[in-house]
Amino acid sequence: MQNIINKLLADKVNSNEKIILELGCGNHKKINNSIGIDAIDYPGVDVIGDIFEVLRLIPDSTIDEVHSFHFVEHISDLTGLISELARVVKKNGIVGFTAPHFSNPYFYSDPTHKTFFGLYTFCYYSDCSLFSRKVPTYNMDIKFNLESVDLIFKTDKVFLIRAIFKHVIGKLFNFSSYTRELYEDSFCFIFPCYEIHAILKKK
Repeated sequence: MQNIINKLLADKVNSNEKIILELGCGNHKKINNSIGIDAIDYPGVDVIGDIFEVLRLIPDSTIDEVHSFHFVEHISDLTGLISELARVVKKNGIVGFTAPHFSNPYFYSDPTHKTFFGLYTFCYYSDCSLFSRKVPTYNMDIKFNLESVDLIFKTDKVFLIRAIFKHVIGKLFNFSSYTRELYEDSFCFIFPCYEIHAILKKK
């Protein structure tokens, strides 16, 4: 595995490309030219292995961006994952997480889901000035700034009327940080949110 990782990183450096990781990429990557990592040998996966084992083989401060789409909810050690990402990501590098919101009723159907996510989850792991409500960081060594958190409202495309309604709801509640907080405090179990999208930037 180490030789594969070394070659992938060297190829990116030699071609003067950004080094982008996509965690849990599954059978198709969403980020063009990213290095796809997954525990399952799907077509298009570049590195097959446990995410923690793979990250431990990556040198410090070598990665420009990391993205994951519906992956981190399958990880039980979110603190450990963010710590490893803080080690491998360069200064000013970006980490993007897309994960189910805790109000998403489909979250509970998947027995492999382990971790819940809400508006404030990544505030516990970063310097966050986005919201009025403040949360503790439990004396962790904070390596990220939280740049943004968006609430994503959508449903299966077969439910066209619902999809249109949720698009409108999304526009309303993502209008400002205040409306996002208002949503999670007062409306999240009336109008369930499908997912959150958070962007963190390495200090």
